[in-house]
Amino acid sequence: MKAPWGHVARTAAALAAGTGVGRFVYTPVLPLMQTQAGLSASAGAHLATANYVGYLGGALAGALIPGLVRSPAALRTSLVVLTGSLAAMPVTRSTSVWLGLRLVAGVASALVFVIAATSVPGLLRGHPAHLPGLAFGGVGAGIAASGLLVLVLSPVADWRAIWWAASALTALLTATAWRLRVRLPTATTPPGKEAGRAAPGRSRWFAVLLASYTLEGTGYIVAGTFLVAAVAQTSPGWVGSGAWVLVGLAAVPSSALWTRLGRRRPLHDLLLAALVVQAVGIALPVLVSGVAATLLSAVLFGATFIGISTLALATGARLRVHRSVGLLTAGYSVGQILGPLAVTPLLTDGYRPALLLAAAVVLTSAASAAALRVGLRHPAAVVRTRGSTPRQPATDRSDA
Repeated sequence: MKAPWGHVARTAAALAAGTGVGRFVYTPVLPLMQTQAGLSASAGAHLATANYVGYLGGALAGALIPGLVRSPAALRTSLVVLTGSLAAMPVTRSTSVWLGLRLVAGVASALVFVIAATSVPGLLRGHPAHLPGLAFGGVGAGIAASGLLVLVLSPVADWRAIWWAASALTALLTATAWRLRVRLPTATTPPGKEAGRAAPGRSRWFAVLLASYTLEGTGYIVAGTFLVAAVAQTSPGWVGSGAWVLVGLAAVPSSALWTRLGRRRPLHDLLLAALVVQAVGIALPVLVSGVAATLLSAVLFGATFIGISTLALATGARLRVHRSVGLLTAGYSVGQILGPLAVTPLLTDGYRPALLLAAAVVLTSAASAAALRVGLRHPAAVVRTRGSTPRQPATDRSDA
């Protein structure tokens, strides 16, 4: 069967626009806004929180209004609104207006993600299992592109030009994704079988997984928001943006890689390993000085944050808890809102204490994941369908 590369490319472009650029370009632009636009560290944290609140709102809208996730018009409108919100950022220096724009961008990026990701299983069903991973690699590609924008333009342009360039890039990606087909996945099991009640005694293990994934959302988002700003305080100007490019490049193949590993190893073991690696990556630039440590930190972080979502959501599906994806996504989103708020009091002393706290939170998440090994001892890492490749995790696997 011929691989649908056109759909993979359009999905990757939508995810690159909605998440990679629309959501995360703020990370490499933040240091420039602080030095050139007078944005304080606490106000920067509040802008991040506004975006994550909007993202939670958009995700809930997608969950509660089924018509949205099957609507090409909703996808296109969200992409256009997102592009406009990025273009409007340089028009003002009002923190209140910025808060509103980042809130709107969060809603739009969440809807883009939910709609694009939901179309993956329906249109790639029966094709090799690595194709969805490549589609989700668009998140990493967008992150890398946002870092490159800052790396290339910051020596010759100010923060406003970078926001406009990000808007132009989002418009280009929007044009690529414009004809993305939206198709819901077809059920392969009778109602009540796969999505029925949890297997006996496993609801409590789902609660452990939910706690772990919520903590991961709290810890990862601190690094995802402030990593470049933290690096910029102690390293040459190019290192922060360069590190963000590496985060994106490492994220591109990560979903496909973790999915492949999940065929051979238990999901809970991989989840534990990924969380420990991520915690090391977040703490590394604080504990070890030098450019090499910073760049290695970026690779470790980029290679794990999408993979952790992939593994956590697949583990939740294996526990057969009704609406496990929605519950896990909600916990993860709440964690993302809490993260910037929790570290705001620490930002008066720079970003290094915030990164250390984030690493500690991710390690706590890893400890919770380790407890899953007690309740999930079966060797099978994935659920297989009749004559197919291993079953893919739920559609919003990379909540990034």
